[in-house]
Amino acid sequence: MPFENRPNRGDEVVLVGRSNVGKSTLMRELTGHSFDTGGKPGVTRQPNHYDWAGQDFMFTDLPGFGFMSGVDEQQRERIKTDVVRYVEENADDILAGVLVVDGKAVIDIIDRHRENGDIPHDVEMFHFLQDVQVDPIVAVNKMDKVDDRDERLNDLCDRLGLFPPWQQYRETICPITAKTGSIEPLEEVLRQRFREAKRDELLQFVS
Repeated sequence: MPFENRPNRGDEVVLVGRSNVGKSTLMRELTGHSFDTGGKPGVTRQPNHYDWAGQDFMFTDLPGFGFMSGVDEQQRERIKTDVVRYVEENADDILAGVLVVDGKAVIDIIDRHRENGDIPHDVEMFHFLQDVQVDPIVAVNKMDKVDDRDERLNDLCDRLGLFPPWQQYRETICPITAKTGSIEPLEEVLRQRFREAKRDELLQFVS
């Protein structure tokens, strides 16, 4: 049975993405709470939930998918299937699905998959979130390592099927650097989502 023990909370914000893109660091920035990430990619095999007493809400960091050193393909596929199933089953309660990508590596990874005739995980996950009516937010992490910022974000839009320039999609594309706490663009979009959901009491978690 995939991913048991979901806390009894209604609304949630989920973080999804490949291994090693900084989801746990972002989770720490959003919640102010450290999670044991295990130190090597792919160690988070169960969701990390973080909720607050008295609030019908939580943040959930779902396990990373895609290539992980030392993890066989069957196990990788199983993790991805579990992530997809979790989002599908809880889609009605997900206020925001945040796809976290590595700003420096994401274009190369997507293009490499395409050249091999595969559907890149990040692109697939973006469209999957749309399919289950969870409007995706792309947190483009590690932007401190990116020189050609606008060009890189335009390329990402292009790969995701959004017509550049990226500035048109500030409610979808959020350039951040979780490690230094620079996550304001993402927090702004989450505030918007909470307001739309008439959940103003949640704004305290993204201020």
